Amino acid sequence: MSYLEAKEKYSDFGIDTEIAMDKLRTVPVSLHCWQGDDVRGFDTDPSKPLTGGIQTTGNYPYRARTPEELMADIDEVLKLVPGRVKMNLHASYAVFENGDWADRDRLEPKHFKKWVDFCKERGLGCDFNPTFFSHPKCDPLTLSSPDEKTRRFWIDHGKACIRISQYLASELGQKCVMNIWTGDGFKDIPGDRLGPRVRYKEAIDEILSEPYDFALVKPCIEPKVFGIGVEAYTAGSAEFALSYAAFNRDKCIPLMDNGHYHPTEVVSDKIPALLTFFPEIALHVTRPIRWDSDHVVLFDDETREIAREIVRCGGLDGRVNIALDYFDASINRVCAWAVGFRNLQKALLFALLQPNDELKKLQDEGDFTKLMVIQEELKTAPFGDIWDEYCRRCQSPEDGEWFKEALRYEKEILSKRG
Repeated sequence: MSYLEAKEKYSDFGIDTEIAMDKLRTVPVSLHCWQGDDVRGFDTDPSKPLTGGIQTTGNYPYRARTPEELMADIDEVLKLVPGRVKMNLHASYAVFENGDWADRDRLEPKHFKKWVDFCKERGLGCDFNPTFFSHPKCDPLTLSSPDEKTRRFWIDHGKACIRISQYLASELGQKCVMNIWTGDGFKDIPGDRLGPRVRYKEAIDEILSEPYDFALVKPCIEPKVFGIGVEAYTAGSAEFALSYAAFNRDKCIPLMDNGHYHPTEVVSDKIPALLTFFPEIALHVTRPIRWDSDHVVLFDDETREIAREIVRCGGLDGRVNIALDYFDASINRVCAWAVGFRNLQKALLFALLQPNDELKKLQDEGDFTKLMVIQEELKTAPFGDIWDEYCRRCQSPEDGEWFKEALRYEKEILSKRG
């Protein structure tokens, strides 16, 4: 079926495919730099293991080892994906030139100038994350540590990241979501659950006392149920993070990662719950398998449902900040990036091709029979033809074509890394 035939088919449901595609092309999605090098960064010894609840699995060759290699790989991904891209950096990806190394509590905007230049040349915005893991000064706690010196180091790191986020937003002319996540917690049952959370709250309060323009910089606190080595307790639980955002609405927004909840919970249902109370939220889209395993995002049921709730709730008009967050070292990393980004784009386009106003009307009228029929029939509508047309308009390879280019890049570029 051609695009024009598919367009006509969707028009039978009252859907304008042109409007859907035009809308999606305006929506920024953050591409996470850490897929390209297995969350190693450039500020510590890359031979040492990751810590703080972070772990990558797999030993596929050719990971990026330098800023130049990582940027080259990202450039390749930009060729392979449709839609509007933002970058998403961790503080550990600071670029130090001419021996100008600085520890994390002394990072400055100048250490990210190379990333700013990279983004400016490509018309990208940039989100940012302090890096509270894989560092000698994790004891293993950071912001919730009872040790005042440890806590001070990490507070100063967070404040430095506020200044860097302000720099990124000002230089690139797009808002910067600055996400605070720590792996602080305990492997076994703690003797004190309140103390670490009180210290965590006070530390975040001090970080957010650093001046910033809340219209440009959007700090958020990312919650988690548990992680490797912190199976029994995490200081930054869902209740903690959401409560903090609720009590600090003038300087913080909530963030949800769909891998950071119990296996039977779904973030798709939480999106409208939060948007009932918050003008703006942030999402990390990933794919958990039984736990926060950070698998590559697929075009699966929950990804589609997350996208549908974003669209239904008006989230594409700036209310929902969307970012990807996964890291798979068992497959070609450029392909992992491209598959996940393309699948999120597919999910958003699929959601935009739903007659959401009519579905809402049918629900309000109690016509659940017709509601079910329309939703089921749209599952076999010629979505693939609309997706192909969207890729063409974005000057991006269609399905069946982009993988050939990724294999060429691996053969001609990646394989030379040894």
